[in-house]
Amino acid sequence: MENPPKNTSEPTADETSVRLSRQRTTLSFQRTRLSADRTLMSIIRTALALIGFGFTIFQVFRSMKDLVEIDLKKDPSELAGKLGLSLVGLGIGMLILGIVYHIAFMKQVRAEREKMELEKLIISGDTFPISMTLIIAVLLFLLGIYVIFKMLINYY
Repeated sequence: MENPPKNTSEPTADETSVRLSRQRTTLSFQRTRLSADRTLMSIIRTALALIGFGFTIFQVFRSMKDLVEIDLKKDPSELAGKLGLSLVGLGIGMLILGIVYHIAFMKQVRAEREKMELEKLIISGDTFPISMTLIIAVLLFLLGIYVIFKMLINYY
C-alpha cells in the first residue's frame, strides 16, 4: 500500500518553532517599551511631588509673611522661598534627565528592533507609537518651567 502524499501547506515543526520564537521576541520588545514607560512614570510621579511640595512650601510661607508681622533677625519666609524654589528646580531637573534618558533608551531599542527586523528575527510591521508618558512628561516640564518663573517673579 502506498503512503498518501503529505499536505505541504501544513507548517513543519521547525517552521512553527521559528514562528513562535519570532513572536516571543517581538513581544519582548513590547514589554521593554512598556517597562521604559513605567520607569518614566515613576520619574514623573517623583518630579510632580517635588514640584508640588516646593510650590506649596513657597506659597504657604509667602502667605504667612503677608498675614503676620515677623520681627526676627532672619525672615523664615526667605528660607522657605529658597527651599521651595530649590524643590521645584530639582523636580524640573529630574524631569529633564528622565526625558533625555527615555528618549536615548528608546532610540537604542528601536535601532536594535530594526536590526532584528532586517535579519527576520522578529515580526515586522509592529510599530512603537509615540509614548503618551513622554508627552505627559514634556507637558509637566513646561508647567514646571512656568511655575518656577512665576515663583521667581514673586520672590524677587
